[in-house]
Amino acid sequence: MKGLRAKLRLRLAVPIALVLIALGWSARAARLAGAGGVSAGAQNQDPRLEGAYRFEDNGWIYVHLQGSPQDIGFQHGYLLAPEIADALQAIEVEDTHETGHPWSFFQKAAQDMLWPKIDPEYQAELQGIVAGLQARGEKIGLGDVVALNAFQELANYYVPWYDAQHAPSEKESGDPAPDPRNFDHCSAFVATGKYTKNHDIVMGHNNWTSYLEGERWRIIFEIQPEHGYRILMDGFPGVITSDDDFGINSAGLMVTETTISDFHGWNPNGVTEFERSRKALQYAGSIGEYVKILNQGNNGGYANDWLIGDRKTGEIARFEEGLAHTKLWTTKDGYFVGSNFPSDPQVAAQETTFNLDDRSNSANARHVRWKALMRQYKGKIDIPLAEQFEADHYDTYEKKIDPDERTLCGHLDLSPRGARPYSPFGAVEGKVIDSELAARMSFVARLGHPCGESFEAKPFLAAHPQWDWEKSVLGDMPAFPWTEFGAGEKAPAQ
Repeated sequence: MKGLRAKLRLRLAVPIALVLIALGWSARAARLAGAGGVSAGAQNQDPRLEGAYRFEDNGWIYVHLQGSPQDIGFQHGYLLAPEIADALQAIEVEDTHETGHPWSFFQKAAQDMLWPKIDPEYQAELQGIVAGLQARGEKIGLGDVVALNAFQELANYYVPWYDAQHAPSEKESGDPAPDPRNFDHCSAFVATGKYTKNHDIVMGHNNWTSYLEGERWRIIFEIQPEHGYRILMDGFPGVITSDDDFGINSAGLMVTETTISDFHGWNPNGVTEFERSRKALQYAGSIGEYVKILNQGNNGGYANDWLIGDRKTGEIARFEEGLAHTKLWTTKDGYFVGSNFPSDPQVAAQETTFNLDDRSNSANARHVRWKALMRQYKGKIDIPLAEQFEADHYDTYEKKIDPDERTLCGHLDLSPRGARPYSPFGAVEGKVIDSELAARMSFVARLGHPCGESFEAKPFLAAHPQWDWEKSVLGDMPAFPWTEFGAGEKAPAQ
């Protein structure tokens, strides 16, 4: 335990598998909780596993990886083999259903379009993941692993571009056809100077995604590479970057993002975002370096508003990365917020179909809420308030408390509105950090809805049979307590 904040949090003393069962998590998830551990004897048999380990705490799986790219990849694949196999199955079900393309389409795109442009360092790490998986008996190939790493980019950015290229009637009609999967993703802020209690940086983020992804988005990666900075980030099994992009490095950078809504753009000759975001976190020592690395070879995939802080200087930034247009804002005395709205008029007008004037839109409604919270709590923002913000249920369009698609803590499964009423989608976990935590390579995270509400799959599917296609991969998503994690952490005492 680390400091007063850690002492105030509940660390569960019951073995995690029993906790999951008691909370009603799916049998599949409960099995995974006990299946992923590797005995010390097994690790000692292979030198590539030296120094690597995993443990579970309040629903999260903490994984320490270290060494060469090949070793980091092997450790990743080996220690998380059951979770990766499970995640791959879920993503395959989701992507093939939602796009109409078979999984072989994604494997081919990964191997033919993405793989040749990946830096050799990360090619070695991805190959190491495959080797680690196969050492655990999983028959998962390189095409699968690369496609899994690009699951945000391929389905949501490449597929609409590809389909437009191969559908002349749509192409001739003007704008690309709307993508029904182009949901809003994430609610985040970063503040510094006169806006925060201690005049240092405070940052918060919650990840919005489908619940079938969210129940699996429960990895805390600590990576100690032989080159570059040490990394602590949340993440998805089998993926070499955070992918909801919340992380810190030992150079003092604090990073998160929110996706730009209704973005359309793809460069098939560019570099995949999952590599660029990982490389930036691993090698950047300043905001300027982070932006430069992130934008090298930009392919338009996973277009985001990046929120960045440098604890060494107290400076914060927003970097909006479209494909044709990018823009950087910085300050040492202010705030930036993200709720999936485009900030640069050029990006909004030329690279999105987003309506900035629709106050009923989720991104706009949440933007209004963020600005109100920043004004209300100016000079008071700290970690407890950051946790409160990420759990907020005030709908600014309805002007009342009502957890739905317009609240910072999103609950689309409770909303009858939109193209997909009652979608099992929303805020699936939250993370908060300040300069003090970053200085000791730590952050605070909560698995499940940041508000503490749990999601139960069986009654949901019974009430909304239109989502039965997810039945084989959709499980419960219980909410756990806020918990502090740090670099070099070991399993909590039982």
